[in-house]
Amino acid sequence: MGAKTLLITQKKSTIGVMSCNPSIGGIGKGHLVREIDAMGGIMGKVADQSAIHYRVLNASKGPAVWGPRGQMDRELYRNNMQTLLDQTENLAIKESTVEDLKIEKDAHGKNTITGVITGDHQEITTPRVVLTTGTFLGGVIHIGEKSQAAGRMGDDAVNGLSKTLAQFQFPLGRLRTGTPPRLDGRTIDYKNLEKQESDPNPMHLSFDPPSTPNQHITCHITRTTGESTKIIAANQHRSPKAIFDTLGVPAPRYCISLETKTERYPERTHIVWLEPEGLDTDIVYPNGLSTALPEEVQLEILKTIPGLEAVTMTRPGYSVEYQYVDPTELHATLETKKVAGLYFAGQLNGTTGYEEAAAQGIIAGINAAKSLKDDEPFVLNRAQAFIGVLIDDLVNLGTKEPYRMFTSRSEYRISLRADNADRRLTRMAHEAGAASSQLLRRVESKEAKIQEISEIMKGYRHGTSHWEKLGLFKLSSTGAALTAWDALGKYPINFKDLIPILPELENTSPDIIQQIEIESKYEGYITKQTKEIANFKRDEEIKLPQDIDYNSLKFLSNEERQKLSAGKPSTIGAASRISGITPTSLLALLKYTRGPEIRKERMKRYKTPEEIAMFEASRMLEDAMAQDDESADFVEEKS
Repeated sequence: MGAKTLLITQKKSTIGVMSCNPSIGGIGKGHLVREIDAMGGIMGKVADQSAIHYRVLNASKGPAVWGPRGQMDRELYRNNMQTLLDQTENLAIKESTVEDLKIEKDAHGKNTITGVITGDHQEITTPRVVLTTGTFLGGVIHIGEKSQAAGRMGDDAVNGLSKTLAQFQFPLGRLRTGTPPRLDGRTIDYKNLEKQESDPNPMHLSFDPPSTPNQHITCHITRTTGESTKIIAANQHRSPKAIFDTLGVPAPRYCISLETKTERYPERTHIVWLEPEGLDTDIVYPNGLSTALPEEVQLEILKTIPGLEAVTMTRPGYSVEYQYVDPTELHATLETKKVAGLYFAGQLNGTTGYEEAAAQGIIAGINAAKSLKDDEPFVLNRAQAFIGVLIDDLVNLGTKEPYRMFTSRSEYRISLRADNADRRLTRMAHEAGAASSQLLRRVESKEAKIQEISEIMKGYRHGTSHWEKLGLFKLSSTGAALTAWDALGKYPINFKDLIPILPELENTSPDIIQQIEIESKYEGYITKQTKEIANFKRDEEIKLPQDIDYNSLKFLSNEERQKLSAGKPSTIGAASRISGITPTSLLALLKYTRGPEIRKERMKRYKTPEEIAMFEASRMLEDAMAQDDESADFVEEKS
């Protein structure tokens, strides 16, 4: 986008380090990675360059919930990421920390970012800052009864920024996450463990994967045992849980520790995936064994798990707690409401995971660059992208626990699939200046081919007797003629079954075949959802003035006034997604905001003094009815 950018990080050598799981993608997360890729981001490209194992999670279900996931070689991922960044134009990298922000009043008295102050006391002037603190802001790691200030094992925490954020009244909270111990793969007995092979025809994380893939490895599956549960239960008092409870730091809901699993489900054992961390290392990541129990207890637990009886632990698991800011303090561009030109992304906004952080980072970066040119902001809504769902949830609903993306969070997931992210977003990102012309040409070529194949299939139209003679499927009814498109969509056949009768389909690429099969088989659902999206967009287009004094609106309950005043939603649609805002209040709010416009239009129709008087009387009656509704709501709330 042409913006000169400085990346400040503690150590250049740790750029691309995967602090926890050596994987990219998964359920919901794979959607985010593909959307980032579609907009010109590099996460998916680096992931495919570094992948050593692929699986599509939920592959047995419909394509709306497929979760493409790649297991990374840690060293390859780090090296490939650093190489790509070194090749990026207009990007410089400085090794340091940001300890303070330079914030001044602009001509209108609004707080505005003017630069940063680094740990080596250098003042750097800049009109835009994107803050991505990860788990380093006020970070503390815990292993049993031991604690130390750190953002992750071996890296210092950052504390100076906390004071500045508090000074400007950003509401700070604390969250936590955890990571499992690392194992020496040479000491694991794999012979009786279940194998998990890589998918032979992987669904890549980038729409432009490398032509030469890496060697693919095998993962294995084991489980905790009843003996594991006994040891965990006997040592619960030695976990840092008491510290977290005292500080009010909530446990992660979706990446819970062994201690929490045992407390909640004492009768169960738990699955463990043994995932090699690379092609040239013996270290294995035991996915599912996140724990912060004392080191000696962790080893004792490991030895009760089949295959790990003689295992050596190369590093203990730990928990890390850190500070975050209530994300309702942000606009949908991820610019802060309190300080102009300052953007937040990643764990600082209460999310968890590499993919959620990268999704926010690309949106914050695009908007920071666009704002320098006074361009229109780049905002994705819930009907356009999973990234839109992520940001909409954060800025309108906030979060009290680490937010993780799932496909279930989207109302429009049949349309927002991982497979069509490029067709949904590349053109928009190109218009915003983020996606290259090369990316756009690739998508346009793809769409042209899909259109061509679709027309061929829809043009092959024959009666039921013809299809019966072909014997491809058993007709459910006789009557109207059927196209090849209809046959693929309604009957249990696949694209390749049609090639003998339509030889022009012979050399169709796998990605085009995937799109054709999905869109024909889900055509009815997609059509229905398209109508739902149209209704959603109608509400999203009804803007709410940002200067509304919600405390003065008597038709709102006290709770609604507080939540709307705090959230300041930009549209009626955004207001509807704030918990506690009732449909009645939304309708009243719609009438209130559109009132002047509607009255102006009505006044044009009234000519005589009598007609105008009648109109004013009806308006007063409407206002009185609104007051009655408000009074009833107030009584119900108080009771």
